[in-house]
Amino acid sequence: MNPRFFCPEGLVPDSEMPLPDAVAHHAERVLRLRVGDEVVLFDGQGGECAATLQSLGKQPVARLGPRLPVERESPLQIHLVQALASGDKMDWVIQKAVELGAAGVQPVAAERSVLRLSGDRAAKRVAHWQQVVVSACEQSGRNRVPQVAEILSLAAYLAQPARGKRFILAPGAAGALARKQAPAGPVEILIGPEGGWSPAELALAERAGCEPLALGPRVFRTETAGLAAMAALQTLWGDYAGIAGDADV
Repeated sequence: MNPRFFCPEGLVPDSEMPLPDAVAHHAERVLRLRVGDEVVLFDGQGGECAATLQSLGKQPVARLGPRLPVERESPLQIHLVQALASGDKMDWVIQKAVELGAAGVQPVAAERSVLRLSGDRAAKRVAHWQQVVVSACEQSGRNRVPQVAEILSLAAYLAQPARGKRFILAPGAAGALARKQAPAGPVEILIGPEGGWSPAELALAERAGCEPLALGPRVFRTETAGLAAMAALQTLWGDYAGIAGDADV
């Protein structure tokens, strides 16, 4: 796969187009690409353009081909609602969630969250996470860029209208995922922090219509739980449904 770059200002297919500074810097200084190298550009509006680097340096330009109607989005819209986690765990979770096809990420402040963010620190961290999303899209081939929402308290998030079916991961919850009915629309999956959801948070979530969900007999770390849940959902109802059957043909 040729190197892929996100151009948020938009693409002009079948033309020569100046490259954004960040794209040109990454192509020339980080990847060491040269004039004549082929790349892929996308603007988040769907599809992508094959392009050839025409010039670099002070006036970076690429020659774009037609917009190709390439889509790599999951048929199942999964929105990851992740309680704030410490260190670089949030970066890891967001990066891998995008690779797994997340349609959006909602960070929430939970009672037991070690990481506490507010004001400018919160805004800067969300902007950083959005750049993690962009990099993950470039790497994984996605042409639409999921959004990282502003950090909310769990109560504020639950007060919003649900996009679709809501599950909250809760060790010991009854009912296997495989026996649940396939959702008619998007799915939201709520993942607790390092110390797990408090009993009060679980009760609040259930009153708001969230369905408790356990993934097997073991307890996952916060940075594992959401990814395991997303992979399971994709296997049942999304990207991976039918892969095993196709392999048997």
